[in-house]
Amino acid sequence: MNDPCNYPDRFLIPDIEAFEERAAIIEADGGLSRELAENLAARAQGFESAGHYWHVLAGYVAQRGFR
Repeated sequence: MNDPCNYPDRFLIPDIEAFEERAAIIEADGGLSRELAENLAARAQGFESAGHYWHVLAGYVAQRGFR
């Protein structure tokens, strides 16, 4: 997994609201596990997996100085 400040991840901006909503819908309507639902929601935003999504989100938050 790449550092979120390096190419190509720096072009991915996580949308947590869309991620959470899509994962919840996939989980509820699709009857899938939360883990699989989060992976699918992350892939819908261009990330490799939910782990990649959370990694980039953490880097984005740290880079922007949100606390």
